[in-house]
Formats: sequence, C-alpha cells, structure tokens
Amino acid sequence: MYRRHLPPLIALRAFDAVGRSGSLRAAAEALAVSPTVVSRHLANLEARLGVAILEPKGRSVALTEAGVRFHAEIAKAFDLIDAATEKLTAPRKTPLRLWCSPGIAVMRLLSLLPELEARLPAFSIHFHPTLASPDWKRGEADAEIFYAMADRPTRDGIMEIRLARPRVMPVAAPSLVGRLNRRAEEIELLYEAPWVHELSGDEWRSWMLAAGLRIDVRAEQRLDGGVRLWHAHLAIGAAELGQGVALANEFLVEEQLASGRLVEIGRTDVRLGVYGLALKTSEVETVAARALRAWLGEALRPMQKMHESAAN
Repeated sequence: MYRRHLPPLIALRAFDAVGRSGSLRAAAEALAVSPTVVSRHLANLEARLGVAILEPKGRSVALTEAGVRFHAEIAKAFDLIDAATEKLTAPRKTPLRLWCSPGIAVMRLLSLLPELEARLPAFSIHFHPTLASPDWKRGEADAEIFYAMADRPTRDGIMEIRLARPRVMPVAAPSLVGRLNRRAEEIELLYEAPWVHELSGDEWRSWMLAAGLRIDVRAEQRLDGGVRLWHAHLAIGAAELGQGVALANEFLVEEQLASGRLVEIGRTDVRLGVYGLALKTSEVETVAARALRAWLGEALRPMQKMHESAAN
C-alpha cells in the first residue's frame, strides 16, 4: 500500500513562507491570508512534528536551530515542485518577475503596466505586490521595486539603484478638516484629528521629529492608538473616507490632491525614505532591465510632467 507520512501541505507552505521571508506578516502577505491563519498552521505543524521549529521574536517568530535545518530541506522540495510546474506549463513569453511595495504598486504603477508591456513585448510581466523581499538565489524575482526608510544591507550580486526620495506629508479629507473648524494650512490640526496608521506609530513619530513638531500627550495617545491597516494604500483610503489623517508620500496621493479628494495638512518638506530598484548585477544592462528602468523613470515623475511627456 502506498503511504506517506507527510504533514499537511498547507502547513508546510506557511512554514516555508515564514522561513523565506523571516516574518509572519510578510508570509501572510505572500500567501494572501491573515497572520492569524499562518500562526494556526505553524502551531498545527509543530504539534504534528513534536519538535519546536519556531520561537517568539518580538511581535513575530524566528526559526529554531531545528527549524532552520528542517526549512533548508523542505525549501528544496518546494523549489523542485516549482521548477517542475514551470517546465510543464512553460509560458510562450519569457517571464519578468517583478516584486513591488504594495502602496506604489496599487496607487501608481498598476495603471501604467500596459506601458511596460508595450516596452517589453517578448516578456510576460508577473507583477507581485508584497512587503516581503525575494530570495534571489532561488530566482524568485528578476527585479524588486522597494521603499526603504533606512539603508539596506549590501547583498552579493545585487545592485540597488535609487529612483526617488519623495516628500512625505499628512493628508486628510476636506470633510474632516471642516468638522474640526480648521484650515488645512494649520499644522496644529494634527493635534486634534485622529491619525491613521499602517502597522505602527513609528512612521508618524519619525515624521513628527523630522518636521520639528512636538510630541505631546495627545500625540503620544495617537501614536499608541488607532487601527493598523498594514499598507499605505489602505491608510490613504481611510483618510479619503474621513476617518483620520494619514501619512503619505507625494507619489501616492498626487491625483487625490489634484482632484480635491484629499488636502495636505500644513506645508512641510520631510523626506523619510527612498524608492529603489534592485537587480542582479549581472543583468543590469539587459534589454528588460533597461526598459524597466526607463519605465520607472517616467512613472516616478510628477503627473503633470508625465502628461506633458505623453502629449509630446
């Protein structure tokens, strides 16, 4: 009789995603489920194995020594399955696997994908919005568009190209400003309005310090409280609905500001992070890489200049 004593595949996939990304949040993002679901799969897997393969690490988890050994082996199995599937269902066009930060993917680049396809007719674009970083050694991505608040560690064989350092600003719906009987130009409005967060209050704290604003008792309460929305595009959507003030960079809200759906609170010039493009050093000068860089150069320009360029 044919029998295999394998753990549930869904639990192994969750463990593999955590092992590759190093984060519950990123693993959940990659699998399109909630962190709670990933945690449940991991608990079931540990119970099935009878061995501790994970240990707490802050708000997330890390692999134990046994977990590292186990992941190294099952990762090979998933790679083999992936390679076999790709051979069986090989696309007619060469895939271009493009990983991208979700905010810029949804708010800026999604509508411009047809232009990238036109530049690269021999390629099939695989667009993957995610907070996780690809495993370059396993060939998970051909390019990565990222947003980094600090310098990232240097990786062998990977070149990172800085694309733009956008201004970050607080934005809100005009209706919210009206309810507070304030003018959008008044920065003091921030101390009266609720704040919308992505994952934590860290970005708000960094922005307040960079803007030279005081962090008083009310500000501390806003840093600690409120709903966490994970992604910039969700925080911006909540701000449009009048739920509070969100922090956003200029590339993500240019259209909403121009149409009046959002207004900037105060007028500051704070630049917290940088958009960049990561490529394999050996592929920087390929046709696909040059086309991608040119496309991003156009995409990460003020929309007025983009429209003028298209008109000409």
